Amino acid sequence: MSYLLRLVLPDRPGILGAVATALGTAGVDIVSLDVLERGHGIAVDDVVVDLPGDRLPDSLITAVRTVPGVQVESLRPFAGPLDTHRELDLLDALARGDRPPTALLTESLPRVFHSGWVVILDDSGQPAPLADGAVLAASEAAPSFASLTLPWLPLAGPRLLPSDEPWLPERWQEMAIEMMAVPYGAGRAIVLGRSGGPAYRRSELLRLAHFTGIARTVAQLPPG
Repeated sequence: MSYLLRLVLPDRPGILGAVATALGTAGVDIVSLDVLERGHGIAVDDVVVDLPGDRLPDSLITAVRTVPGVQVESLRPFAGPLDTHRELDLLDALARGDRPPTALLTESLPRVFHSGWVVILDDSGQPAPLADGAVLAASEAAPSFASLTLPWLPLAGPRLLPSDEPWLPERWQEMAIEMMAVPYGAGRAIVLGRSGGPAYRRSELLRLAHFTGIARTVAQLPPG
């Protein structure tokens, strides 16, 4: 079983090595590591690990906490294949043009950004209750945006959409659905989300905005 650990740790030499040693001693394999943020003496890392079938997820937290100063911000199951070149592969597929850009993005963006789902919206004429046609594409796990009024549309720029915002349906708040949204060409917005956290950080939002800007250029979509 694979899990995604979000760690907040002191940004000093040797700390990641100590975490890796603690996990290895506990019989856990690290299969992926993404550095999300660094600054003010703190680093935030997403670590995907493989946990043996006879071990409980809590053992991951126990192992990490043996390293002084390291905190576990979140722990959740991680599904889907891992690819260290996933962003470049997606851009390459967009450039080849073998499949529609919306299909490629809805299939790949959740994996690239360790998210649960993605939707691509037509944000023209908003805010207003969304019609079914305003959802241009959505991954399989995405919740329904139909009939919702989204006060943040049209998007003027990248935006974090935390789970405590008042416009969210009550059910979404109960599920702790965290989202971030970026413009994607003229009249479009890309929304990434995941249930149960962790909350998206600004570094993830800026990375998504930068990536979608490149993707829009590669796919030769008009600017927003």
